[in-house]
Amino acid sequence: MAPQGLCLTPTGLTFLGRRFPCVIGRTGLTDNKREGDMATPLGTWRISALLYRPDRLPRPAPWAQAIRPRDLWSDDSARPDYNQPVTAPYAGSHEALRRADPLYDLVLVTDWNAAGTPGKGSAIFLHQWRRPGFPTAGCIAFRRDHLHWIAARAAPGTRVIVRGMVG
Repeated sequence: MAPQGLCLTPTGLTFLGRRFPCVIGRTGLTDNKREGDMATPLGTWRISALLYRPDRLPRPAPWAQAIRPRDLWSDDSARPDYNQPVTAPYAGSHEALRRADPLYDLVLVTDWNAAGTPGKGSAIFLHQWRRPGFPTAGCIAFRRDHLHWIAARAAPGTRVIVRGMVG
């Protein structure tokens, strides 16, 4: 059985009895997620993967997968591999997983829009924040040490529960 879920609240994200400050998408929460809307979707998802930069940190858990130099994530809703990991070179719109900054050194991937429904949004990750209060493009982001604590205790299938008032 997966550990208790990660639950987004107005004061942070709770997990295993602890509360962590976090940031969400620039435009807040939405019950109608669209690609590029900069919003965090409401709902319950599951952790589907754990990615990490092996050149920057040790493997955080036995199930973690290394981010390689050519790893990308497709956000091109016109392509059949929309909302899936892909490898460079890639002609469609995408996001690099191996970044110069540390935001994706450790990434918990969710199963948001796992079916790849065109336009419903891609790449809802849990990752490191730029700084406190700086919003994301729709992901949930944390202080580095908090993200590492969460990643060490989450498992495949752990629920991510996002409920709240749509702003």
